[in-house]
Amino acid sequence: MNFISHPKPRRRHGRPRHHLLSELAIGEEAIVETVELHGPAGRRLMELGFLPGNRVTASGRAPGGDPLIFGVDGALVALRRETAACLTVRRETPGGD
Repeated sequence: MNFISHPKPRRRHGRPRHHLLSELAIGEEAIVETVELHGPAGRRLMELGFLPGNRVTASGRAPGGDPLIFGVDGALVALRRETAACLTVRRETPGGD
């Protein structure tokens, strides 16, 4: 039997990678890129400081892993993992990733 191998997608150098807010490790900082939650819930997130361009820090999580706690705009905000997965962020790392 012959198997066709497909190459893995490669990251383009110089372009930032976008991640979900829910993927950040504790202590990691990122910049909010998009809020993919519409209606009152999306507006509330923006009122709390989850605006594109704002810095956010993963500060902790509950013992069961949900909710997640983030520092944004000088406040700590707890978000359910499913809500945090509706925000894309650009990680802040020394290598520019």
